[in-house]
Amino acid sequence: MPAKLIDGKKIADMYLTEVRDYIKTHGIMPKIVTILVGDDPASHTYVDIKQKTCQKIGIDVEIHRPVQDKDSILQLIQKLNNDSSVNGILVQLPLPPGINEEDIISRIDESKDVDGLHPMNIGRLAYGDESMPACTAFGIIKILENENIELEGSNVVILGRGIHVGKPLYSMLVNRNATVTLCHSKTRNLSAITKNADIIIVAIGKSGYLTGDMIKEGSVLIDVGINKVNGELKGDIDFDSVKNKASLITPVPGGVGPMTVAMLAKNTLSAYIRQHSND
Repeated sequence: MPAKLIDGKKIADMYLTEVRDYIKTHGIMPKIVTILVGDDPASHTYVDIKQKTCQKIGIDVEIHRPVQDKDSILQLIQKLNNDSSVNGILVQLPLPPGINEEDIISRIDESKDVDGLHPMNIGRLAYGDESMPACTAFGIIKILENENIELEGSNVVILGRGIHVGKPLYSMLVNRNATVTLCHSKTRNLSAITKNADIIIVAIGKSGYLTGDMIKEGSVLIDVGINKVNGELKGDIDFDSVKNKASLITPVPGGVGPMTVAMLAKNTLSAYIRQHSND
């Protein structure tokens, strides 16, 4: 029986509607500023999608394009940190070569870090504080919850230990009492590990990496990869070889991507509410 495709856009729309309704009911307008550095076409596309989605539900969005050097970016971040009208600051990644991402992200006021990637916010996840979670990891958790996937006691394997997905997701799954194995390029006997997984999340940036012979019958597959192959978007999972073996799978596109944007909107609203808690 073919795997059920998880409609990430449908789930994302549900959360976007919740944010829109709260904004409308309370007569507020949260504001997010996106910092876009360089000329990466994919980054410009993602920023455009985020801007249109957020503006559609009542979030004010500004895009700043500073000079492509570290000092200019840090000066802009400091200015935005001190601007009480700005509730969220997002630096579009990746940054151009020569500019260290951690140096930049760590200078954002952690209470305005709506991408959830500040070292303090990543660290808080390990203590069970998910007040500002990493957007993609948060989106994956929400997908699993909305599909009624049992996390407690489940054997979950994450492929990829990056700061954007793997590491924050590890903490969030452990917080829900899952048994989690975080695999990476140095992992030995990977197939032996993935074949025992109830849930596999793949975030390594290699098209078609996870194949049908690496999974067990009925497993749940979450594909975070976005790879351009011959002009088409492909995930990190070889869809054709797993589709008759897995029970559920997120498609690419239309799976995790929309959820990342929805969680950005949700984080921005949360930041606004906390910043105005004493009003």
